[in-house]
Amino acid sequence: MPVQTPSHAAVTESVRPPEFSRGERARVLAMTAAGSVVVSYAAVAALLALVSSTAAHAEFSTTGVLAASAPGWLVAHHVPLRFDGGQLGVLPLLPTVLLMLLASRAAAGAADRLGLFEPLQARGVVLSIASAHAVTGGVIAFLMGDEGVVRATPAVAFFGCAAVSGVAAVAGVAQRCGLVEVVFERIDPVARHGLRAGAMALFALTACGALLFAFGLVVSWPLTSSLFDQTGGTLGTGLGIWLMCLAYLPNAVVGALSYVVGAGFSLGAVTVSPLVFTGGPVPAVPLLAALPEQQSPLLPLVLILPGATGVLVGFALRAAAGTPRARLRAVLVAAVAAGVGTLVLAAVAGGSLGGGAFNPVTIPAGLLAVLTVGWIALPGGVVAWFAGPRPPRVVEEPEPVADDEPEDDYEDEDDDFEDEDFEDDLEELEEEAEEEDDYDDEDEPVAEETAEEFEEDDEDPGDEDPGDEDPGGEDPDDEEDPEDDQPEDREDLADKRD
Repeated sequence: MPVQTPSHAAVTESVRPPEFSRGERARVLAMTAAGSVVVSYAAVAALLALVSSTAAHAEFSTTGVLAASAPGWLVAHHVPLRFDGGQLGVLPLLPTVLLMLLASRAAAGAADRLGLFEPLQARGVVLSIASAHAVTGGVIAFLMGDEGVVRATPAVAFFGCAAVSGVAAVAGVAQRCGLVEVVFERIDPVARHGLRAGAMALFALTACGALLFAFGLVVSWPLTSSLFDQTGGTLGTGLGIWLMCLAYLPNAVVGALSYVVGAGFSLGAVTVSPLVFTGGPVPAVPLLAALPEQQSPLLPLVLILPGATGVLVGFALRAAAGTPRARLRAVLVAAVAAGVGTLVLAAVAGGSLGGGAFNPVTIPAGLLAVLTVGWIALPGGVVAWFAGPRPPRVVEEPEPVADDEPEDDYEDEDDDFEDEDFEDDLEELEEEAEEEDDYDDEDEPVAEETAEEFEEDDEDPGDEDPGDEDPGGEDPDDEEDPEDDQPEDREDLADKRD
């Protein structure tokens, strides 16, 4: 027999978490929340200390590094910063991803120590981590004030830190507390296949963008190396430029993803897309060396990549359901899921860049999402519709097949026939009974007449006992031969009848 994997509900009935008092549970949650804040802040401070120690003319001090790490910690939570020259809204995505990994690991460790296994038990871990980061971010933004060199809005810092850390904490406890199973149990299998295919499509489009970006860097490698040389050639300056490029590398990949899909991106007046190209000055950043210098007839060929991704999604969903309409619904779910993913990525990758000629850095999130849905839905729907199995055609026959008719109909018909036969028999019996009654009524006068005739015969003197006629008392057995008296008897009977 195949071994069945127990469901989450069965596991929750058999597994019992370790016993913790309310105070012990609160202490574990508090230590987890504080530890995630301290560890993330220490990581930012260590990175800043490395850059300061290698810079040529930078003054290194522990207090200065800790104070300067506060804006960096807010940037890691994707909180925009304001300064006199404008606002820094194009924030690097790599520090945000690393911070979310730390918070996710902290939440998973707390769930393991407390023995959490139910979805509702994850609330304490998520709320404690999100609250700690939100309060810390709000306090930092408030202490920075409105007159400092770098400023942040306290409300934005509060909710921004809570959102980033809360999402990371949910991701950390999702598998341990059964959140993934609860969500997928409420979704039908067709939509579940569509969500998996949508995640695959988003990954494939992102991989296409990363490969295109890497190809651009390789082709323009002389320009990239010259931009590094223009920074001064010192170790500290080169390390700082390299770390900045590494931090903004996910942003560049998202821009390349938008370019592959066809939406493109813009830096100030510069617009780059497969179909539209507007040149102009760009920042002297090595990452931007991958940008095309002019429009080329070969650039629109990159649109083959999202079309191929849609075909791949269609082949992946060709067996998701038995009917073409159900498979088409799975493709639509995949297209919407991939579109929502690209929408979120484009929204967090762009933003304002001070007040200079390179402001703003725009990745059209709405256009990117719409194009993604179209690239996945159209070719994927066609492939899934024709490549998958089809239901067998029903052949019409002149006579209905006995197996297709329900057995209840036959039973009902048999019951009807039995009822009709029973009624006919009952009517025949009633008719016979009525005929017998009529026959008895007609025979009653005949019976009366017969009885009267018998009475008259008994009263006839010719029928008297022979012993009474013979005074001598002779034996009736000694009578004469009946043959001798026969003529007389016949005459007597004739006279009587007359």
